[in-house]
Amino acid sequence: MNNISHAHHYHVPQPSLYPFILSAGMFTLALGFILKMHSFAPGPWVMLGGVGIILTVLFGWFGKVIGENQAGAYRDWEDKSFRYGMIWFIASEVMFFAAFFGALFYVRVISVPELGGMEAAHGATLWPGFSGTWPSAGPKGLGFTPMGAWGIPAINTALLLSSGITVTIAHWGLLKNNRTQLNLGLAATVLLGTLFLVLQAYEYHHAYTELGLTLGAGAYGATFFMLTGFHGFHVTLGTIMLTVILGRTLKGHFTPERHFAFEGVAWYWHFVDVVWLLLFVLVYWL
Repeated sequence: MNNISHAHHYHVPQPSLYPFILSAGMFTLALGFILKMHSFAPGPWVMLGGVGIILTVLFGWFGKVIGENQAGAYRDWEDKSFRYGMIWFIASEVMFFAAFFGALFYVRVISVPELGGMEAAHGATLWPGFSGTWPSAGPKGLGFTPMGAWGIPAINTALLLSSGITVTIAHWGLLKNNRTQLNLGLAATVLLGTLFLVLQAYEYHHAYTELGLTLGAGAYGATFFMLTGFHGFHVTLGTIMLTVILGRTLKGHFTPERHFAFEGVAWYWHFVDVVWLLLFVLVYWL
């Protein structure tokens, strides 16, 4: 009777202080940021303390969830719930990037050409010498060199596409219960993601120091760094998650039948790949 009951009811964890402590950490982080904005000396240290609290909670809380999973507390009902949660999470991320791509489309296709054509259409112009061409540096005409596509961006595209292949190879290895293929595929994916981040950091340094391309360089600079920066943040999160999954596989976690933690991270990584392809075409190439 107990087995039947367990199979049809959702796992209810024991009461925990983790949500309260996490909220305190987020409050501390926000307080430190406000203090820093008002030039109070302790601000950065308070922020650092908030980050430390948050990281401690994440390590402890996630470790507890992993322990419950390894102990067999999660069954089909929880697995289905986790899948729905990951699907909705990725859907929200799609909308997040859609908003920024929409802003890029509006500025590039509608706003800038319309402002540039005001003199021809209405006999007046808001800013003398303003050109409605892309890339636009805005009314101040800030000088910069746009980022080309066939350098580091092309290399990073090859790296991310390769990482999509290696994580798929790792998945096939898990389904076949080939632990060597699984571990090597995951290790290669983590390495490729790390190389991507290193090259993007170099690209940003090159943009700021040699191209004059900064976040304040008009509409082009703002949209370039917002889109590529947020994508880089997502690659960072994905690489961290893949590293955690690699550590779990090395410990012998996951089976061919039950491995959604791996699968969910693989979904996320493929999403990151697709977003980068759009970025490469719409931001770098066209």
